Amino acid sequence: MQADNSMFKLCVIDDIKSTVEMIATKIPWEAYGIEVAGTAKNGEEGLRLIQEVRPDIILTDIRMPRMDGLEMIGRIIEQLPNCKIIILSAYTDFEYAQQAIRLGALDFMKKPFSIQEITKVVLKAKQALEKEHNKHEQFQKMEKRVQESLPLLRQEYFSRLLQHQTRREETESYWNELKVDMELERFVVLIIEIDQFMDKYATQPIHEIELVRFALHNIIEETIRGTTQGIVFRDGQSYFTCIINSDHLADVELLARECCANIAGCTRFTISIGIGSMVREIHELPFSYKSALSALAYHFYTGGNGAFSFTDVPKEREVFPRYSPAKEQELLISLRAGNLDKSLQELECIFEEMNHLSPLPDPNYIRSLYYELAFIMLRVLYELVPFSSLQEYDRKIRDRSNQELIMIQEFQQVLKDISRVGCAWIEKEKVSDSTKLIYRAIEYIRTNLHLDLSVEHCARFMNISGGHFANLFKKVTGNTFNQFVTNERVERAKRLLIDNYQVQEIAQSLGYEHRRYFSDVFKKHTGQTPSEFKDAYLGQK
Repeated sequence: MQADNSMFKLCVIDDIKSTVEMIATKIPWEAYGIEVAGTAKNGEEGLRLIQEVRPDIILTDIRMPRMDGLEMIGRIIEQLPNCKIIILSAYTDFEYAQQAIRLGALDFMKKPFSIQEITKVVLKAKQALEKEHNKHEQFQKMEKRVQESLPLLRQEYFSRLLQHQTRREETESYWNELKVDMELERFVVLIIEIDQFMDKYATQPIHEIELVRFALHNIIEETIRGTTQGIVFRDGQSYFTCIINSDHLADVELLARECCANIAGCTRFTISIGIGSMVREIHELPFSYKSALSALAYHFYTGGNGAFSFTDVPKEREVFPRYSPAKEQELLISLRAGNLDKSLQELECIFEEMNHLSPLPDPNYIRSLYYELAFIMLRVLYELVPFSSLQEYDRKIRDRSNQELIMIQEFQQVLKDISRVGCAWIEKEKVSDSTKLIYRAIEYIRTNLHLDLSVEHCARFMNISGGHFANLFKKVTGNTFNQFVTNERVERAKRLLIDNYQVQEIAQSLGYEHRRYFSDVFKKHTGQTPSEFKDAYLGQK
C-alpha cells in the first residue's frame, strides 16, 4: 500500500492483452501521482501479483481463465481491505459486476471504454484513497493528543473522586477509557508535599520548576510501581496526590518511607507525606483523602522529610493548652527594655512548653497561637520602633498565614528574628547617657518593687539630684515616677494573682504595709478588686 510521500500503486488484471496495454501504457499515470506496479492476464497471476506488490488500486476483469474475478476479489478484500477495486465488465456481465460491488469493489467500468473514462474512474479511486488517508491521519493525530492528555484527564478525574462520592459501575467505564491500571477496591490516599519548594524556587524560571516537578513525579511513581498499583498526579504547586491499592498499613508506611528516602537520595529536595485511612470501596476515597490531609498537617512539628500516618493523629481534645501568660508578660517586658538575651530566653521557654505537649495539639491551633504571639510582639515594638524597621516581618507573617504547611521551626525563627530586630533598634536608640541612666533606674525599680520607692530614693541610687531625675524620668518614659512605679506594681500583682498567690502575700512583696490600701490602689487602676480580677481571669464564679 502507499507509503508517505510516495505514489499510489495500480495493478491491471485482464486476459485481453490490448486492454492491459492500453491502460498501462497509453495514460500518463505518473502525472496523476500513480504508478503501474504490475499487470496479469488471469486471476491466479493477479492474486500472486497483488500479494507481492500490495497495490492501492486494482483494475480487473471478472471473467478470466483459471480463477474468475469474483473469487479473486473475495481474497483481495480479505488481505487488503482498503484497496480500491474497479471492475472491467462487458454489458452482459452487469449482474455479475453488481455482485462484485457487493463483495467490496468500488466501481465498475463497462467495456469498451475510452482512455478518458478509465482515467476518470481511477482518479475517483485515488480521491477516495486520499480521503481515507486524510481521515486516518486525523484519527492518528487525535489519538496522539488523547494519549498525551491522558495524565491531565486522569488528574482531573481523580481530583473529582477525592472530593465527591461515586458509584463503582460509573467508575469502571472511566477507568477503561483513561487506562487506569489499578484494582477497583482497597485504596489508600497519600498526599505529598515538597518541603519548602516555593521558598527555594519562587524566583526560578518556569521551565526549571517544571523539570524539578517532573523528576520528583517520576521518582515517586517508580517507587510506588515497584511495590503496588497506583496513580500519582499533581495537586497544586508543591503537592502530589497518590492513590494506591493496599490493605496493610505497615506496607503503606514502608512505601512512604521509601519515597522519602529515594527523593532525598536522588535529589536535593525532601518531601513530607500524609498517609490516609485505608478504605475498601471507591466511594470512600474522600474519607481517605481528608484523613491524609490531617496527617500531613502534623509535619508542622517534624520539619519535613518523613511520613505521618492518620493513625498518629491524636483525637480531638475538649481543652487546648496554652503557654504561660506570665512568660508572655516577661517576654513583652524584655522587648520593651530592648533586652535581647532575656527576650530569647523567654521565647525558648514558651517554645519548650509547646514542643512537649502530649498528645500533640492540632497544628492549626498551635499555628494560631504563634500568629497571635507574633502580632502581640509587633504591637509592643511598634510603640518604640518605627513601622518600617519591622515591616518585613509583619508582611512575612501575613504572607505565611496563607500557607498551610509552615513548619513549627519556621514560626519560631520568625519570632526570634522579630526580637533581634526590635531589640537591636531599641538599643540603638538608647544613645544618650541620661537615657541609659533612666533605663538603669527602671531595672532597679522592677527588681526592688518591695522597697519604699521614691524619687529621692532612686535619685540617690543614680547619684543625681531628685528634681533632675524626676524630669528626666518623665521625658524618657512618658510617665511620672509615681505613675510608673504604681503601674509596675499593679502589673506584677496581676501575674502573682494568676499564679495563685494570696492577696496579703502580694501586698507585702510589693511594698504595701496594708492589704486594704493595696486593694484600693489595684481597683483604682484596674476597675476590679484583686479577688475579682483573679476570678474573672481564671473563669471562676
